[in-house]
Amino acid sequence: MSVSLLSGCGLVSGEDGGGQRTVTVWLMKDSASRDFLGRFTDEFERTHPGLDLDVRIQEWTGIGEKVHTALRTGGDDAPDVIEVGNTQVPGYAEDGRLLDLTLESMRDWGIRDWLPGLAEPGQWMSQQYGIPWYAANRVVLYRKDLFERAGVTAPPRTQEEWLDLTERLDAGSDQGIYLAGQDWYTLAGLIWEQGGDLARQRGGAWEGTLDSEAALNGMDFYRRLQALGDGPADADEEHPPQAGVFARGQVAQIVAVPGLAGAIVEENPGLKGKIGFFPVPGRSADAPGAVFTGGSDLVVAKNTGDRDAAVAVVEALTGAKWNTDLARTMNYVPNKKSLAKAVAGEEGVAAMAAGAARGRATPTTPRWGAVEADNPIKEYMTRVLGGADAGTEARRASARITALLDLDSR
Repeated sequence: MSVSLLSGCGLVSGEDGGGQRTVTVWLMKDSASRDFLGRFTDEFERTHPGLDLDVRIQEWTGIGEKVHTALRTGGDDAPDVIEVGNTQVPGYAEDGRLLDLTLESMRDWGIRDWLPGLAEPGQWMSQQYGIPWYAANRVVLYRKDLFERAGVTAPPRTQEEWLDLTERLDAGSDQGIYLAGQDWYTLAGLIWEQGGDLARQRGGAWEGTLDSEAALNGMDFYRRLQALGDGPADADEEHPPQAGVFARGQVAQIVAVPGLAGAIVEENPGLKGKIGFFPVPGRSADAPGAVFTGGSDLVVAKNTGDRDAAVAVVEALTGAKWNTDLARTMNYVPNKKSLAKAVAGEEGVAAMAAGAARGRATPTTPRWGAVEADNPIKEYMTRVLGGADAGTEARRASARITALLDLDSR
């Protein structure tokens, strides 16, 4: 087994010879630790005599075109197995260049237990091409000391409780919550919680649906919550980075992935031990609120030279043993709801896993990338937070989404 730290080169590989077959796997930088990959490779090669793994680490920048080229041209260096962002699967599947793994998913891999935010975007034309690997989603990070000072003894379990306590926390020089005006991933979860969607497919065509009653209710809750802090109406959560805002103090809550707590404490060591986590509340106390689920799926190239070997790698990486190992190692959410107990001991990840059970992803269409590039949702949010009529702005944004999603049919 050889080791290299160069991106795009073999991180873990075996030598061909004596009838050995090599499976080439592309994984993204920082998705899995070097130690995890070493342990996985050692066991996989031991339990699959005749197979060697060649794991090549890729950069996210420019990966889309690189994957499309590999799927189209093949060749000796082409990957058999590829890690892709969960929402990217339809863009790769629409050209018929991914292996259909529906049978294995239903018969062997427990498709009904997968996190919906990973499983659903892994489908294309009702077939399963992307196999859930790991997930991450937003939770509420909060200041335990500020909650205690305000007399809040337990995290909220409903949206109305959340609003009420945030209003109590928004006093004096403290912000009840810092919520940037263009944090559209958080808005998406609130819209889904109301039963709405960003877009829906009707009669084979996609159309924006921000103007539905449910979606407008989600936007109204966002508006009320965002007003209980000083988040800018015309910027997203990275401008300025909300970790820095939270680290400077006087902010009781933010909505972010739990891993952001590390950056906050690094910037302000005085907050060590003072940051707590809870799932984004839902409309009722019966379940957490819906959230956007990010993460990765594994796909198999249709032009793979060794289908069975490639499928064996996917089966091992996404199976219970190695999936829970990865989740513990990297502070991810495992790919199945039933595996959430594997990360129950870590407060932030446990909160994330609870929310992931109700996770969703963006509309399953290859054109969604065009919507995010233009992003009329952000402009819509800013206008509404600035006092414009929500219905009027929602219709305008929905029409723009429809036009962007309809380009392929013109």
